Amino acid sequence: MVMFRKAQSLIWSLAIFGLFTTINHDASAEERNVSIKHDGLTVNAHLVTAEDSSLSDNAILITHGTLGHNGMEVIKGAQATLADRGYNSLALTLNLGLDNRTGPYDCKTPHTHKHLDALDEIGAWLDWLKTQGASKVTLMGHSRGGNQTAWFAAERLSDQIAKVVLLAPQTWDETLETNGYEKRYGVPLAQVLATAQGLVDVGKGQEMMEKIGFIYCPDSSAQAASFVSYYTPDQRMHTPNLISKIKVPVLVIAATEDQVVKGLPEAMGPLVSSEEAQLVVIDGASHSFLDFYAEDVADAVDEFLSTE
Repeated sequence: MVMFRKAQSLIWSLAIFGLFTTINHDASAEERNVSIKHDGLTVNAHLVTAEDSSLSDNAILITHGTLGHNGMEVIKGAQATLADRGYNSLALTLNLGLDNRTGPYDCKTPHTHKHLDALDEIGAWLDWLKTQGASKVTLMGHSRGGNQTAWFAAERLSDQIAKVVLLAPQTWDETLETNGYEKRYGVPLAQVLATAQGLVDVGKGQEMMEKIGFIYCPDSSAQAASFVSYYTPDQRMHTPNLISKIKVPVLVIAATEDQVVKGLPEAMGPLVSSEEAQLVVIDGASHSFLDFYAEDVADAVDEFLSTE
């Protein structure tokens, strides 16, 4: 099923009068930061509990996008609007190899993290949620976090996971990735990847590669194993390829003005036709679903979760 949503008409009323303001949310929702130990590091998350609700009623575990954190507007907006609709959520901040990480990742910091590290962290937070009474959890992820969430659900599904929501999840194409890397950093991706893979092959995966382009970071440094993790061609980096392997209901939310994840509705077409997933396309939204588009996201999630 494909659904198209337009932002609420209030947007246009406010636009006419120049009265855009911060959305007011239910002040009765409770919020607190949570920390646990994982692989010897302190990892952090932000818990929002809806009014008159507890994690035993419902829980959504949210994973952010590339080099992000749980304080990003897209994540904060999702937690606030979901709480308004009675949903509890835990938004994690991936440690990315750092102890007690909060806030955005500084590109000057050497990269020691791997794409699939997120799966172990999702698992650790699911375990914590279970200790808090959350026996049924909806997994939700944005952008790269959407891919990592789908990957977890496809390969590590458990009875604890009830449904999956993917918000503008990562798509991937080897040619586009290769061309994009060379255009951004001025060096062939194959050349850098071959160097990194060569180090990994001789047991030197932890060796730092200096002054290389890595994800969004120019002139950065990254372990060879990290570079291999993010750049080795793997069809599972294309989130639609994972969805058929997920054995619980899946909702994908796309944005018509997304300039980061392009072509998602088209990529989802065969999966929607075969009823392997639902797709909601939010008209006018960008990749981050800011401002009133967060309400449209929450409406779509609410409809999905309230349907058996």
